[in-house]
Amino acid sequence: MTTPAVSGWKRVFGANRAVWVTAAIAVVALVAGVLVGRFVVSPADASASSDAPDPGLVTVPVEYGVLSNDLTLRGDVGFADSVEVTIDAASFGGAPVVTGAVPEVDSSLEPLSVALAVTGRPVIVLPGELPAYRTLEFGMRGPDVVQFKEAMAAVGIAAGDPASDLFDATAANAVTALYERVGYAAPEGAEGADEALRAAQDGVRGAQQQLDQARAELARASGGPSAVDIRQADNAVSSAQRAVDAAIAAKPLPPEDTAAALAQWNAAVGDARDNLALAQLQREQLGAGVNTSAERAAVDSAQQFVTDAQLELSRAQEATLPQLPSGEVLYLTDLPRRVDAVNVARGQVLQGAALIVSGAALTISGGVAPADAELLSVGDRAQFDLFDGTTHEATITELAAGDNASERWSVVLEPDPLTSEQSMQLQGSNVRVLIAVGATAGEVMHVPVAALTAGSGGEARIEIVDGDPRDGERAETRLVEVETGLAAGGQVEVTPVDGEFSEGDLVVVGR
Repeated sequence: MTTPAVSGWKRVFGANRAVWVTAAIAVVALVAGVLVGRFVVSPADASASSDAPDPGLVTVPVEYGVLSNDLTLRGDVGFADSVEVTIDAASFGGAPVVTGAVPEVDSSLEPLSVALAVTGRPVIVLPGELPAYRTLEFGMRGPDVVQFKEAMAAVGIAAGDPASDLFDATAANAVTALYERVGYAAPEGAEGADEALRAAQDGVRGAQQQLDQARAELARASGGPSAVDIRQADNAVSSAQRAVDAAIAAKPLPPEDTAAALAQWNAAVGDARDNLALAQLQREQLGAGVNTSAERAAVDSAQQFVTDAQLELSRAQEATLPQLPSGEVLYLTDLPRRVDAVNVARGQVLQGAALIVSGAALTISGGVAPADAELLSVGDRAQFDLFDGTTHEATITELAAGDNASERWSVVLEPDPLTSEQSMQLQGSNVRVLIAVGATAGEVMHVPVAALTAGSGGEARIEIVDGDPRDGERAETRLVEVETGLAAGGQVEVTPVDGEFSEGDLVVVGR
């Protein structure tokens, strides 16, 4: 039989069973925590309550490798020496319409490249510093002539001696060869030169006819000697005159008009004229006693007309030699060049800068403090970071001081050959550059500077541990005298003088 009190407690426990279970768990956890906290000790407390260990030696291993001091700078990557390309449009005569050969951005201009075609004519790229400021014609002199000859020599075309600043027949013929190389017709001579040449040729023929007539009149007036003698003398004079004419007409024309050829021609003309003078003198003797002064004067005058006409013919022939229009040649230094921008299109009229070009090779430009600049030299090697995390080699090509002693120096580096993909990634970026301003010739033994001690005689030495460094002062060690070398990054190169050690041996740096 259940009493009312027991029944009441059952109702209390039954209605709040979850609460009573939670309370029981909390009490058990509290008791367990007290017991654990009393009997379990943490490592820190155990270490604090224990006795301190015996002191040991502080050591590091001897290392073997390349030791260097590096100068770090930031550099901007880009194509150097940007130039705006302008073309002398006036030399084209009419509206300078771009008709073709428009280059693409990122393309390269090399010697004999055609930068543009304007009114159907090429703009030929040549190596040189002076801009083309005039059309080169036969007989001109100047530094632009020398530059043209040097440019022709650079591309393998004979244009004469660059030491001579005369635009002669050889240089003019080089123009023809130049245009053949780029696939265009050579420029013609001066305007009206062909008509002048034909007129000069007619003038020579007319003067020769007058000379022949004057000689015939002189022969008739002379009289005296027999018809046979006169005929023979006249034939001799005519033959000698023809020899003179033939010798004059045989003047070497370009490109055979070398100095030697011209000298030989002058000698032949002189001999022919001497023979003519002799024949004329012999003919005059046949007419001695006859007054033929008027007829002889007519012959002399006609002969002078022939000489003048032949000189005019020579000038007319020279005027037909090719010219080099200033608008059809583009001189650029440091070829090849990269095309950075194209400001014209086919069908447009040429105005202002047609192209913007730069050096074809990437450069890295940065700056260093004057004190650091003293450690650098042109030709020093460097490394810079690529986007894939690797490094690439470069060479210092320029070092320039600032405007005053306190300003930073500019440094220009040229990377070793890059792939086209690497060049595109690097262009316009800023990279970290490391320059080894002092480095060992190869791999060397080196230790921390703290490992060095001084002996009684001032010699440098290190302490090598042969035993267990944890034994402290009881550890077996030995002193090794060393010769120090390059110090960099807290390390110093060491070479044993008295004693020996190896890579990995422990050296004392502290106690």
